[in-house]
Amino acid sequence: MMRSVFAVLCFLLLHIGAQAFEILPGGSLNHQEITEQAILNATVQACRSLALTEGTNFNYPAQPFTAEGVAAACGASQSSKAFRQAITSIKLRNIRVDIRYAFKPSFHFDEEEFVQGRRIITEGMVAVKADNRMGNYETAKEKLGEIMHPLQDFYSHSNWVELGNTFPNSNLIKAETSIGNIADESRATCRNCVGDDCTNNILEDIIAGQILTSGYFGLLPFVSTKPPGKCSHGGSADQTGKIEPTGGINKDSFQSSHGHLHTRAANLAVAATSQLLEDIRLAAGDLPFLQMVGISRGSSKALCFVTDTSKSMSDDIAVVKTVTSTIIDIQVGTENEPSVYILIPFSDPGFGPIIRTTDATLFKDIVNHLTTNGGGDDEEMSLSGLQLALTSAPFNSEIFLFTDAPAKDKDLKNTVIALIERTQTVVNFMITDSVVTNRRRRRNSNQLQTRAISESDAQLYRDLAQASGGQAIEVTKAELPVAAATIVQSVSSSMVTLLQASRNPGKTDSFTFIVDETVINPTVYITGRSLAFTLVSPTGVTQQSTDSTGSLITSSETVGNFITVRLQKHVGQWAIRIVSNNPYTLRVVGESSVDFLFDFVEPSQGPFGGFDALDSRPRAGFSGSLLVTISGSDAATVTEVALVESTKGSEETLGVVVSQGGGNFLVQVDVMPTVEFVVRVKGRVQGSTADFQRQSPTNFRASNLTLTADSDSILIAGAMTSVPFTVASSRSDENITIRATNSRSLDLTFPTVLLVESGNSTNGTVTLLAPLSIPSGSDVILTIVAETPDGSDTNYIVLRFSVVNSLNDFTQPECQLLSMQSSCVENCSLSAWVVSIRVTDGDSGAGVERVSLIQGTGVFNTNLEAGNENVTLVSYVASCCAPVMQLLVVDRVGNVGTCGFTARVSGSSMASLSFFLCLIMMGFGQLLLSEFMN
Repeated sequence: MMRSVFAVLCFLLLHIGAQAFEILPGGSLNHQEITEQAILNATVQACRSLALTEGTNFNYPAQPFTAEGVAAACGASQSSKAFRQAITSIKLRNIRVDIRYAFKPSFHFDEEEFVQGRRIITEGMVAVKADNRMGNYETAKEKLGEIMHPLQDFYSHSNWVELGNTFPNSNLIKAETSIGNIADESRATCRNCVGDDCTNNILEDIIAGQILTSGYFGLLPFVSTKPPGKCSHGGSADQTGKIEPTGGINKDSFQSSHGHLHTRAANLAVAATSQLLEDIRLAAGDLPFLQMVGISRGSSKALCFVTDTSKSMSDDIAVVKTVTSTIIDIQVGTENEPSVYILIPFSDPGFGPIIRTTDATLFKDIVNHLTTNGGGDDEEMSLSGLQLALTSAPFNSEIFLFTDAPAKDKDLKNTVIALIERTQTVVNFMITDSVVTNRRRRRNSNQLQTRAISESDAQLYRDLAQASGGQAIEVTKAELPVAAATIVQSVSSSMVTLLQASRNPGKTDSFTFIVDETVINPTVYITGRSLAFTLVSPTGVTQQSTDSTGSLITSSETVGNFITVRLQKHVGQWAIRIVSNNPYTLRVVGESSVDFLFDFVEPSQGPFGGFDALDSRPRAGFSGSLLVTISGSDAATVTEVALVESTKGSEETLGVVVSQGGGNFLVQVDVMPTVEFVVRVKGRVQGSTADFQRQSPTNFRASNLTLTADSDSILIAGAMTSVPFTVASSRSDENITIRATNSRSLDLTFPTVLLVESGNSTNGTVTLLAPLSIPSGSDVILTIVAETPDGSDTNYIVLRFSVVNSLNDFTQPECQLLSMQSSCVENCSLSAWVVSIRVTDGDSGAGVERVSLIQGTGVFNTNLEAGNENVTLVSYVASCCAPVMQLLVVDRVGNVGTCGFTARVSGSSMASLSFFLCLIMMGFGQLLLSEFMN
């Protein structure tokens, strides 16, 4: 009995940290809450493990865990937005399973499809681990959310709980192991419920024989069926529950057929999800795992440069080198250190390769060795380089593109805009005049020098900058160093947008923004020529752009078409009036811990309700919904969400805000605007004297075209993959242009034109082939764009795929004890023990990649076996005062194995020693340790 108690305690400590999970007061747990609790638990465990490795203290956050509390405990408060975003992304992918795969029993462990359900989980784990190895964390998160859903459903939809199990079924995350004794197809498993009482409807012989079963489910009357004697899922929607044996066995909520077991099922689902995350963490390592969930010691943003490398760009590249060096020298080791560094060169006819690293010194060295080449004619592949950056950088990043030439690949404009909207990434263009050379526009020797980029060519860059909320900064090469100095501030981890707007054509207009107590360094960015502005503070004090002195502006600088104004901090509502007949953009930013993130969502039409995140633009002229999440504060509430016209006026569409708890708010809009808009959020942090205001820098559009697509998110290298899609239109009958591109330049086939009749839909298919040479874990981002004949309306869908070379190796590495020498005596400090171990991945395995010591304080060494690089030999020597050691072994496809060895000690002390070591290993806290010792 005592041994089983110790096992329970050790399991809880291992899989969910020292703070045990619990049902939230007042209600049942759903997939979203189970997922969030498990991610918070796993992140705490990862941060604690990292602290132990580094020899630093770790203090557990207060219960109940929150994203902000966990980020702070991890020493990464500035990552709370990225952490929130990761949690939300994983949760939405989890919910999508109920919407997209409602009638596929294997995704829910219904209809006794245990083997098929386990296959979904284990094959998905292969993809997630491979993505993490390659640093493709966005793709990993999407697949992770998808495989969490069936894992969690197992505990609600099967009879695992009814069989008396108190631990998760760990074989659900291990291929080629026994899930349990599964009921034969012909074996009866249930009897009729007695009225509404289903507590004893599973047959006694099923319980006594420890036989696994799960419920059948069907929605259609007279059509839905099940084999004789089988259990049903149950509930009002399930038609099979009306067929004998009636009722059901699901435990989805307290109101379910077996709702009396909901708490136990939900607890096991949290523990199982934590166990899944623990396996993924051990395979990846603590730092990569934390990067996947958005936790970073520095900024969650990337430093991303996309730069023209043609001959005329030597001065510009010198500026890129200077800015890179400045940022790295100032920010390495601080909370503003970029999480990843990205460089993408382009010229003509080529672009890339992408250089992506987390090593600041290496990146600086790469940039310093960047050189120019001959290039092509007047135009360069700038949008191809930008497309690659948008598919590689983390969400909510900021990209800087340097060029002195027009785009050769203008046809990618709508694809780039689609990626900007999907990733909500800000793109800034640094456009310089070039010295006219042989490959540029020629001029007679007596003509004045002309610009290298025409007005129409420059407008393309302006349009893309405006769509992203960035700036198209047009300067001479001599002015570029001054303009580029703004990049240093832009990579701040806590940069927020207070206001973003543009006017094209230009006109005199007034704008307001709020500076709250949490904002520091408020700054105004304006791009445009021949304009003037007036600032009005919250107290009514004014200052003109022509005033060289005043109480509102700390500094002001104009270079080319770019104006930077740094404001004194005055809390409250400001106003700025801009006078100009020329087009201009306005962006007001500051630094603050409080920000927001959001997704456009649509209600499910399926049986389980919920909302599905859109992969495309919302429908114009119809109702729409947004899921808004506040980050950086557990005490903030949203009071207003508006969709604000961003380019020609300031018309607002207000939404109805409904709190969902946990910093989440569902916003419902009666009619989605037909004009370009930004999302503005207002709210208040508890205890503040003023509201906060934040805006999305990204501009969005709704569309009259509807584009949907769905496909397995795993690409098997060497196999052709088909992606069916559907286009519908509320316009008149017309031929819709289709464009499909991908981030890896894989060969694609797709219809270039589809006839779409008004009110109807038309189907098409994209096929793509990942070659065998592409590494496992590479991601492929497929963008499909649909465009009306006149170009006035477009919609898109962006899909992420994980490339997997094979799905054959699911076997974890193993340890073989070669020898153990132990001479432990009563005074342990006077003796030592020695162990030798052989670690192998088997004859058909991928090979051992990493062996590490995760418990023990002795001397640990590894080396490869002579003549066999697939075998690792381990030697370990330790004091008898530390009689336990444990190894973590990971193979090259992410299968995780652990093995432990113990020195020979007296039997009388073994039980207390095991318990004590378990407590120490899992960090149960000094208080409990003290009580145990006493």
